[in-house]
Amino acid sequence: MFELKTIALFVITAIAEIVGCYLPYLWLKQDKSVLLLIPAALSLALFAWLLSLHPAAAGRVYAAYGGVYIFVAILWLWIVDGIKPSMWDIVGGSIALVGMAIIMFAPRST
Repeated sequence: MFELKTIALFVITAIAEIVGCYLPYLWLKQDKSVLLLIPAALSLALFAWLLSLHPAAAGRVYAAYGGVYIFVAILWLWIVDGIKPSMWDIVGGSIALVGMAIIMFAPRST
């Protein structure tokens, strides 16, 4: 159960980070409203808070989170950008998830 909660928290965290970066992208690249920076800042604040909820050491959490971020970004590519991931996108995202699992869930003596 711990593993599922950890992964779910990482997924929500990744969505918060991606939204926080995507909204300024829309403003800068697609001439959307500057007001998008307000929810972007809130989303990035949520992202930082969510990362702090993990009980593991911060460096380990950040390293493992990167694997989930990669996988969620590939899903974003598909769902939001409408670009079907290539086989290599899927393989790379899967490898990143395996790395996350090793970092977060390997047995530890301390």
